[in-house]
Amino acid sequence: MLAVTAPSDARPRGTRLPRMARRRQLLAAAQEVFVAHGYHAAAMDEIAERAGVSKPVLYQHFPGKLELYLALLEQHSEALIEKQREALQSTDDNRQRVAASFRAYFDFVAGEGEAFRLVFESDLRNVAAVRDKTEQTLQRCAELISDVISQDTSISDEEAHLLSIGLVGMAETSARYWLNNEGSIPQEAAEQLIARLAWRGISGWDLTRG
Repeated sequence: MLAVTAPSDARPRGTRLPRMARRRQLLAAAQEVFVAHGYHAAAMDEIAERAGVSKPVLYQHFPGKLELYLALLEQHSEALIEKQREALQSTDDNRQRVAASFRAYFDFVAGEGEAFRLVFESDLRNVAAVRDKTEQTLQRCAELISDVISQDTSISDEEAHLLSIGLVGMAETSARYWLNNEGSIPQEAAEQLIARLAWRGISGWDLTRG
């Protein structure tokens, strides 16, 4: 978890920003607090202090803590999905696609600010909107992979989707384990190790190309 920044390190108050720039500032401050404390222990007072704004300014942009959290969850969920899409579109070679797909997950968990904790380790899964978004993120990443498997093998769509769920689960679990063990294996080596395992399994099906 991130260390909590002392109040003296908070952003200076009084700077007027365009609405979208202010929103980005508030989301960045909220991410620090949510990652450091979790949702339930996070306080809007601290988020406002970190952003260098008054609480009324914070509430002008976000009606409450849940709305702020959901905005962050949406932002980072979409970022992960886009990383996965770009990885799969980066090459027509299926072995390289597998490697790129795992790299997307490792890059996401290694990203600045530990945003992955909001997507993968939320302490708010009992709230329907949060649970639905995290499950939707898993499904959308899996669907991107499933489409490629369906196109490039002779297996059914249902089988391709099950395989893609397994690959996404492997990517998430291995990437989080790697990071939480302080990256004792270099990132590239860890990515290649897991990708090799996945490729040895998936290449067992007859491929129409790659």
